[in-house]
Amino acid sequence: MDTINDQDIDLRVRLGTLSLRNPVMTASGTFGYAGEFSHLVNLHRLGAVVVKGISLEPRPGNPPPRVVETACGMLNAIGLENVGLQGFLEGKMEFLRGINSRVIVNILGDSVLEYGKLAQQLTGVDGIDALEVNISCPNVKKGGVAFGTDPSMAAEVTRAVKERTDLPVIVKLSPNVTDISVMARAVEGAGADAISLINTLIGMAIDTTSRRPRLANVIGGLSGPAIKPVALRMVWQTARAVSIPVIGIGGIATAEDALEFLIAGASAIQVGTANFYQPRSAESIIDGLTAYLKNQGESSIRSIIGTLQTDGS
Repeated sequence: MDTINDQDIDLRVRLGTLSLRNPVMTASGTFGYAGEFSHLVNLHRLGAVVVKGISLEPRPGNPPPRVVETACGMLNAIGLENVGLQGFLEGKMEFLRGINSRVIVNILGDSVLEYGKLAQQLTGVDGIDALEVNISCPNVKKGGVAFGTDPSMAAEVTRAVKERTDLPVIVKLSPNVTDISVMARAVEGAGADAISLINTLIGMAIDTTSRRPRLANVIGGLSGPAIKPVALRMVWQTARAVSIPVIGIGGIATAEDALEFLIAGASAIQVGTANFYQPRSAESIIDGLTAYLKNQGESSIRSIIGTLQTDGS
C-alpha cells in the first residue's frame, strides 16, 4: 500500500451547493459570533462557523441562573439572547468577513413572517454563505407550539425562507419529537438544502436543599456528551430517510465522536458544548480526521460517509 501523506488527505465536503474545506463546524449558541474565540482557535482552519442565533429585534434572554452543569453535559436556558439583525449586521459582520472559513447565520423567529424577513434581509450580505434555520422556537400565533414539533409548521417555515433567499438553507431539527424521520422528510419536501440535528433535549435540574429549580426558567436544553447516543441514532435515521445532506450535532468532542456521525451518514458535524470546556476541540477533530484517514489508507473523508455496516445492510 502506498504511503499517504498529510498533503494527500482531502477533507472537503459539500452540503448541496455549499462547499467546505473540511466537515468540522461550530454549533450555533456555543461559539458566540466567532470573535469571542479568535484568541483560542484558528478560525481559518474550520470548515464553517455557525453564529449565535439572530432574531429581527434584540433579545435579552432569560434571567439567571441560565446554565447548570449536569452529569456529562449541561442545561441551558439562555433564552435566545442576541444582538438582533441590525446589531449583527453593523457590529459583527465586519469581523466575520475576515474569516477564511464559511460563515453560516442561524436565524430564529416567533412567526413564519419573521423567518421570511430575516432570510430576505440577510440575502446578498457579503460574507454570509448559508442560513441555518432554528425551528425549535415557539410559534406565538399557535399557542407557543414549537415549529420543530409539527411537520406542517416546519415545512411552512422552510418554504418561507427558501422563497426569500438564494443562499443554501439548512434546517436545524429538534429531537423533541416522536419520529425524527417525519420531520426530516417534511423540511426536505419544502426545499431544505440540508438538515442539521440535533438541537438540545428538554430537561431540568432541582436543588434539593432549597427544593427549587436550578434554572430560573425551570426547564432548559440538555447538551453535551450525555446526548450523543440519542443524536447519533437520530442522524442515522435521518440520513436513511432523506436524500439531502445531514449535519450531525450532539456531544461531539473528539475525532472519534465525529467519525461515528460521519460513518452513520452525516456529511459534516458541528462541535457545540465542547467549545466551553475544550475550546480547541474543533481543531483537534480536524487533526484527528486526517490521522484516521492516513491510518485507514484512505485519502478522502467522503469515502467513509455513510459506510455503517449493519446486519440489514
